[in-house]
Amino acid sequence: MSRTVAVSCTLAILAFVLGSCGSAGSKKQDEASNPDAEVSVGVTKAGRQTLERTLSLSSELVPFQEVDVYAKESGYVKDLKVDYGSRVRTGQLMATLDIPELQSQLLQDDANIKTAQNQVTHAENEVSRSQAQYTVVHLQFERLNTVAKTRPGLVAQQEVDDAQGKDLDVDAQVDASKSNLQVMQSELAAARAKREHDQDLYNYTRITAPFTGVVTQRYANQGTLMQAGTNSSTQAMPLVRISEDDVFRLVIPVPESYVHYIHVGDPVSVLVSSLNQTFWGKVARFSVDVKEDTRTMHTEVDVPNFNRALVSGLYADATITLEKKENALAVPIQAVNQGAHDTVYVVTPANTIEIRQVTLGIQTADYAEVLTGLREGESIVLSDRSGLKAGQDVKPKNISLVDYKGQEESK
Repeated sequence: MSRTVAVSCTLAILAFVLGSCGSAGSKKQDEASNPDAEVSVGVTKAGRQTLERTLSLSSELVPFQEVDVYAKESGYVKDLKVDYGSRVRTGQLMATLDIPELQSQLLQDDANIKTAQNQVTHAENEVSRSQAQYTVVHLQFERLNTVAKTRPGLVAQQEVDDAQGKDLDVDAQVDASKSNLQVMQSELAAARAKREHDQDLYNYTRITAPFTGVVTQRYANQGTLMQAGTNSSTQAMPLVRISEDDVFRLVIPVPESYVHYIHVGDPVSVLVSSLNQTFWGKVARFSVDVKEDTRTMHTEVDVPNFNRALVSGLYADATITLEKKENALAVPIQAVNQGAHDTVYVVTPANTIEIRQVTLGIQTADYAEVLTGLREGESIVLSDRSGLKAGQDVKPKNISLVDYKGQEESK
């Protein structure tokens, strides 16, 4: 009797298992035979937000201006007042040169000026003397000439002619003395100009800073013979190099396709990775042409260095805002099927699929602006759309762009 009960129980269990397998197989067959069956899709709603289109380029920070300071005249470094890292102001004395030849030349110029001044004084005296002599001789001639005209025969004509000759001779001497005075005055002016010229050259013994900045290189020491930097036949060595570090230039090559977005004054975010700091600058100037070899436009961003954190040679990433639109109707870029016609899959209030053709505006890395074809608040499919078709019933499930990206990464 117990053996009969055991067999009966075994048969009942086998029947239940076979029945379950049969029902599961029939369910799969029903789903395969009904492709329009309701499926779950991840959706998000079209909303409004601020969209920005940016361009990021890497470049090297360089000083706003940088110059090697040379000596104007050859001489020995007598006094060097700056070194690496010295901060200087415009016109500040950095070094003094010893040029004995120029000192001697200035003494000679002073002597030449004194000699010329004496010659001018002598010429002035000659003019005064000749003018006084001319006054006397001219009066004598006038008197004789007047008597000869009023009382003919009283004075011989020969005496009148001799007096007139002396008058003309002395008058010519006056003109000659005046001309000589002008020559002496010109020589004095030339001597003074020579003195000023040599003094200007001597002033170059004082080497000053051309602008406010910092000394980044020092090439000479005390007693170094500096060659004149104006002579191309010599290998002149600079004294120091000065860099203006209050403002830095960030030179970036803007690709041809973005040139029309660049404007003077555009704000630029400058990330210096080595300092882990972000600085703000602005587009200060650009070349207004595209290089043929690189198809880029030379663009410069001025970056203020308020806290002296920036140094020359650091690499930085500049991010320029090309376009910005407030309150734009936007959808995730992953929700758009881009092609000859941009489309999105919309889930209607009846939970069916509707394929919409849309017109896009600004596009960022994550979102795209929708100009036409979509209304705010409508649900669009964000998940896989390969098996969906228009009119299909779906079961929408709201997901965020962050969740969607997390699913993509996990896959």
